Parts: sequence; C-alpha cells; structure tokens
Amino acid sequence: MGEVWANASGNGRGRPAHLTAGAALSQAILHSASRELSRTDFLFAVSKALMNFPGCDAIEIRLSDGDLRYRWEAANRPQPRVRFELAPWTRGPDGRVIPASADPTDLERLCREVACRQVDRSQPFFTEGGSFWTGDAWERLTLAAADLRGQARSLCIGGHYRSLAITRFVVDEATVGLLHFKGEQPNCFAKTDVEFFEAAAQTLGLAIADWRAHYALRERVKELTCLYGITQVTERGDTPLEEMLGRIVSLLPPAWRYPEIAAARLVVDDREYVSPGFRPGIHTQSADIVVDGRGRGVVELHYLEDRPEFAAGPFLNEEEKLIAAVAREVALAVERSDVEKERVQLQQQLIHADRLATIGQLAAGVAHELNEPLGSILGFAQLAQKCPGLPEKAARDIDKIVTGALYAREIVKKLMVFARQVPSAKTMVKLNQVVEEALYFLEARCARAGVRLIRELAPDLPELHADAAQLKQVLVNLVVNAVQAMPNGGTLTVATRADGSTASLVVKDTGIGIPQENLGKIFLPFFTTKGISEGTGLGLSVVHGIVSSHGGVIEVQSQPGQGARFEVRLPAAGAQADQEIAQDDQRG
Repeated sequence: MGEVWANASGNGRGRPAHLTAGAALSQAILHSASRELSRTDFLFAVSKALMNFPGCDAIEIRLSDGDLRYRWEAANRPQPRVRFELAPWTRGPDGRVIPASADPTDLERLCREVACRQVDRSQPFFTEGGSFWTGDAWERLTLAAADLRGQARSLCIGGHYRSLAITRFVVDEATVGLLHFKGEQPNCFAKTDVEFFEAAAQTLGLAIADWRAHYALRERVKELTCLYGITQVTERGDTPLEEMLGRIVSLLPPAWRYPEIAAARLVVDDREYVSPGFRPGIHTQSADIVVDGRGRGVVELHYLEDRPEFAAGPFLNEEEKLIAAVAREVALAVERSDVEKERVQLQQQLIHADRLATIGQLAAGVAHELNEPLGSILGFAQLAQKCPGLPEKAARDIDKIVTGALYAREIVKKLMVFARQVPSAKTMVKLNQVVEEALYFLEARCARAGVRLIRELAPDLPELHADAAQLKQVLVNLVVNAVQAMPNGGTLTVATRADGSTASLVVKDTGIGIPQENLGKIFLPFFTTKGISEGTGLGLSVVHGIVSSHGGVIEVQSQPGQGARFEVRLPAAGAQADQEIAQDDQRG
C-alpha cells in the first residue's frame, strides 16, 4: 500500500516514575487531539510522545476509521521514520472490525485474540488487562493449555524487534484499536511498564475520539464557511455573473479536507472559471448545474496529488452534499442573472416601443404638414415646364425642382407607411407573383450594378391575405439595400419557400455584410450607415412595420465581409385569420 515518510524522534533513556510520566504522557497525547492537525500529523505527534518511553524504539498503531483501515508505524532506529499504510483488517465475532489481518501467522492470531479479549490472563505473557508482552520475540513462546483436555500452544513471532507489547484500546462502541510498543533490545519492558502502556493506550483511544470530533467539527465549519461566503457573493445584486462565479470558485478548495492539494473549476454556458493554480487532478468530484430542468454547466473539485487515505475514497459523504449544495447556489445565481437580463431586455423593448410610437406620431404629423406644400411645389413646377419659350437653363432648374419634389413625396409616403397612416388593401395574393412583378422593375438596376440575380421560387406556396403593393415595397427595399451593399457587383438570391402554414421570402446577397454591433439597430427608424445623400434610414424600418402589420416576422443573419441574409416569414391566409381572431378576443 501507499506510504508516508517523515521525521520522528525520541529522547530520554532514563526510566521516569510511572505516575509522573503517565500524567505528562496523557497531557501530551490529549493536547495533540485539540490541535488542528491532519490525520498523519496527529498520529506523528502522539507516536512521538509515546516513544519518549525508555527502551521503546518503535510504535505501531492499528485502527479503522469508517472504510479506512490502516497501520501507522513510527520508529527511532535504524533511522527516524514514520509509515502509514492501508491494511486488510478483518471482523471479529461481534461484527466489529478488528485491527488484525486474516493471515495465519502467530502474530496476527495473537493480535486478533488481544483485540477480541480472547486471552488467558493466567498465562505469563498476558496482563490482567488482557495485553500481551514478551522480552524476546525471537524465542519460541509456549502457552499452557487452558484446561487438562487442551494442548499447549507455541508462538513464534520473530521480526526485527525483540521486545514487544501489544495492548488494546477503545475509541467508541464500534472501534477497537491496537497499540504496539517495540524495542530492539531484549527485555526492554517489565510487566509494570506494560500496565503503564495499557493506561497510555486508553488515553490514546480518548484522544483519537476527541481528534475525530474536532476534525469533523472543523470540516463542517469549513463547509458552512464556504456556503456562507457563496451566499454573501450571490446576494450582491450589482455584481456581474462572471465576477460572481470567479469569486465562488475561489471559495471551494479551502472547504475540502485537503485544501493544500485541491483546485476547483466552474463551467457555466461553456465559460470556464478556475481557482488559482488549477489543473486537472487525479481525483475529481463534480455536480451538475441545472437551471429550469436544463443542464447549464458543472462544478468540479480536483485533488492534484494522491494520498494513502484516498484508497478508502478521496471525498467525504459530507463533501458530496457540499458540492451538490454549491451547484444549487450557482444555479440560483445563474437563474437570477437570466431573469435580470430578461427584465432589462423587456424594459429596452418597452422603451423602444414607446420611442417608435412617438416617432410614428411625429412622422404622421410631419407627413401631413409636408404633403400640401409638396403638392403645390410639384404642381406649379410641372405647369412651369409647359410654358413655351423657357430658357434652357430655367428648364433644367425646373426639372431639378420636379425631381426633388418627387423624392420628397416618396419620403413622405415612407413616413406615412411607417406611421401606419396609409390604409392597407389586403386581398388574396400569391407570393411568387408579387416577387416576379417586383423583380421585373429591378432586373435592369441589378444588371447596371454588375449584380447577378438568381431566382429560387418554390412551387405550391400557400396564398397570403396581404397587401400586394406593400409586399412589393418590402422586396424592393430589401433588394435595393442588397445592391447598395455590393458596390463591386456580386450575387443576389431571391427565394421563396413554404413551411407548413407559413410562406417565406428570402433575400441573400454577397456584399459587405453588417457589423455585429449594428444588427440590433438596423430596423430602428432613421438609423443608417450610408451618407446623407444615399439613404434616409427608413427603408428597413418600413419593411419591419409592413411585415409586423401582416402578422409576420423578419430575421437577419450577417457577418462582415460575408454578405447578409434577410428572411421574411408570413402566415398563410387561414393562419393569419386565426391570429386576427385571437387578437380581437384579447382586445375584447
């Protein structure tokens, strides 16, 4: 099994009075239990105190702790050392684990008998307390029969040490241990020494019970401190989720049994947060982060090194509960962050809707105010064109007035559409026919711009209950934008398709594309990246308004340098009628 080596030392070879030595030894052992020591450090401290006894060259402690069954040995000679190794302890007649193996050797049989108190105290090698001792383990020892019908038994213990004392101690009702005192020289221990060892062993049992209680308490305090720290982090509503998760992951390693070799990792929505010095470990404990029934990530705790104690399991049952609790806390933090993002998004949508309503009212007012003077300008300019004998320069100027007035009237018309002031004339229309009629007027413009036009019109599209003129305007605006996005020519694809009760119109170009930061703004009124003379910023907002008024949706996909793809999805006639009925019911 695995071993742990460290320095050990003993001192003093003069034999002290047992009473004084017993008090000092008990105090040293019990003091070790109250210190915040790991298992191996605690065993090292108590074995160092026990080896202060004159003639004692080595100490062996045999014990079980849950599933962990081990042998601890500390020695002064031939060189100071300690060893921790797992051991295959067996169970006694009462079902308790006893610190002896099933090996048929005389030593292991003797350990089983001492641990189970199945010894004949009348024999010269046993004390009244049931401990075994011998001054020379190299000699064959003969135990007399317990009665006349029995047979005498001889023992051959052997080993490196000649003096040996084995005494039993109790930690709790379920745990029995053995303490071995060993000396290299023969006859190191007298019977009175062994009786002193028995008292020391019982003190050791109390100290181990006390250490276990302190250790368990420390572990629970560490776990509660971790959860309290996570609560403090998550309760601060102004902390961004990324910063919150970074703080949480740093709180995890100190909460586990061996923080000096622990590292933690949090993965949420494919983003990773790690504790300082993280690397994948030898042993890993994890728990899924589940939000609304959907896995969003994982919490992991890694041990970067191995320990002999890990053979019985590297993680405590309480730590399994702890990491599950951490995963739940992280899930709550993620859920709260999602809710906050949704709230902010809804608030922005409300602000946007309010802004659109205000702009719509303004646009409607401006359009009405401009219509009359524009009509007068256009009418008088056209009359002036008919006057005979106009100078050539004046005729050219009047042409510019007419062109400017027509352009201004087109802008007013777009404002009226945006403000929903132009009544729609919905009839049963075929989307492919609307597309063909609109493209008839656009093919020449595409050819002049060096743009190759591709039609991909699906047959058997469902009929739409729509305003054909407005749908043509949608296509015209999208095509004009696409052509302007390909100043050096390219390919423009106009496609239709059917998907159940929905008909789709797709306009795709190979132009300059749209930056990601602008994708959320392109449907806003008056937003444009073109020059003042090239656009008003109303084209796509008008498209959005028309599509929305028909119960449809428009989506855009684009990457800079990779073109753009607009898809308009409109409900078929029957589906749209159902939508309008449902909307009327809600308003009612």
